[in-house]
Amino acid sequence: MSINKKMVISAVAVVVVALILATSITNNNMPSPENKELEHDQKWGIYVLDLESQETELVYSSADMLSRIRLNNAGDCLVFSQQIDNGNECTVEESPINLCEEICSISVNGEGYRRITNNEFWDLVPNWSADDSQIFFLSFRETLDIFKMDSDGSNIVEVYDSGVHDSDLYCSGGKLVFTQNSQIWMMNEDGTGLIQVTDPPRAGERGDAVLPFGDYDPNLSPDGSKIVFERMVDDQTSHGNYNMYVINVDGTGEIAITDTGYTQGIAVWSHSGERIVYLVGAIGNDAQYDIYVMNSDGSQNRNITPEYFPADFLCQHAIFSKDDSKIFFVGEWYSD
Repeated sequence: MSINKKMVISAVAVVVVALILATSITNNNMPSPENKELEHDQKWGIYVLDLESQETELVYSSADMLSRIRLNNAGDCLVFSQQIDNGNECTVEESPINLCEEICSISVNGEGYRRITNNEFWDLVPNWSADDSQIFFLSFRETLDIFKMDSDGSNIVEVYDSGVHDSDLYCSGGKLVFTQNSQIWMMNEDGTGLIQVTDPPRAGERGDAVLPFGDYDPNLSPDGSKIVFERMVDDQTSHGNYNMYVINVDGTGEIAITDTGYTQGIAVWSHSGERIVYLVGAIGNDAQYDIYVMNSDGSQNRNITPEYFPADFLCQHAIFSKDDSKIFFVGEWYSD
């Protein structure tokens, strides 16, 4: 059977034209970065980024510092820490302590702002309990220790005091993971069952970076089987050079999922467990403050920060929405 070459060429041409038209129509329907604007109210804000449309909305704005947002398990309320100038001296000389930092909450639609703690202590890194009835957080009394309270701020109770500073707290599925002595530790919500998960080389050793060598910012996977964290692997920059790791909660199966050595971290799993969002603060000595997303095995690692974000807008503390279609994050207008 013979084939008519002219008919084949004509058919191919029709397909190519159709593809071009379809691509043109698709591109015309896609939002253009030039048509987008990032809402700017005060120096700090909680924003939400739609991963498909790249549209960004301002949820809450503040003249004072915002930090470490966490979404409740119902998916409708954010808890975070905020500097609130209450007339006292906020900072301690030559120390990161901020006595004006308090725990606050707000609904994901920007309504119902509430200040939860009101004291003279440094309260930070809040996390919801498994049933959303309580909030776990860090508080500096004599050292930085783990506390919990009811979601309305009542019944504050100390959960754990190691005798040294405990930091980088995260709560999920009835478990707490945190950093102690530049190592990752885990225990139950009631403070029992304490285990050491990681034992990094040179843990606690001081070099030329701000922090010692070691592991930081642990985050539990939704099924409670794995922990993602960052490890300082070099001190070539003053910020420190880090890579992201994943490990089983029993301390086995540790693998590196990045090899870039950026100043990066504060990783959070998606609710499906398939992806991880994290921040890149610097590449070498060049500041970035961009949002990255990768698959949980480290593949398809990419910068998702929209091109229309201004250069002086710094992205921090990113988390997924309940359905994983959006990213909540803290934004800072650095030039303000």
